[in-house]
Amino acid sequence: MSLPILEAKQICKQFKDPVAINVLNDISFSVNKGEFVSVIGKSGCGKSTLLYILSTMDTDYQGELLIDGERMTGRKDHELASVRNEKIGFVFQFHYLLNEFSVLQNIILPGQKLNKKSLGELENRAMELMKILGIQKLSNKKPNQLSGGEKQRVAIARALINEPHIIMGDEPTGNLDKKNSEIVFDIFNQLSAELGQSLLIVTHDPEFAARTSRIIEMEDGRIIRQ
Repeated sequence: MSLPILEAKQICKQFKDPVAINVLNDISFSVNKGEFVSVIGKSGCGKSTLLYILSTMDTDYQGELLIDGERMTGRKDHELASVRNEKIGFVFQFHYLLNEFSVLQNIILPGQKLNKKSLGELENRAMELMKILGIQKLSNKKPNQLSGGEKQRVAIARALINEPHIIMGDEPTGNLDKKNSEIVFDIFNQLSAELGQSLLIVTHDPEFAARTSRIIEMEDGRIIRQ
């Protein structure tokens, strides 16, 4: 039995504004290798706050976070930055691609930052990913020449370049029409089913969530279903 890729243990979070307000209460769950998990709940229930903690970008919380069996809680900022780059891939509602670079250059940027593979190896990996995602013909284009759906597929390839343990998404289909939302869902589903990629996706889309392998539902800072 392999270790869970991600474990949240009794995570709590408060905002002080000026009095303390509980935003997350006793959040505990895990994500296993190859699982495609969605997080749902009304606006303000704490989904995005939780994702920031799970992605190690917010360290001001109580409880314990483990990624790939290693404790993240209490680590130094530079250690967490290294974990983010190597073990976590991010896909957001807005793609954050750099228009001055080509699609290929955008995809390999996190790999260049990690600096564990040669440029040639990164470019070969990027071309493989673009083929899987059906965007190999776009490699030399600039992001401002692409459609919204194409940009999101480039962002997914960029998230996968360092072979992360888990992909985390914050409303990755929130800015897309129904057809492109379907394409992105199918890509995530394929990554999970065929490549064993773990995914944790925050979404407002009930149709998207209903087809994932597990739903974690939040309400008022708590998990009410998982």
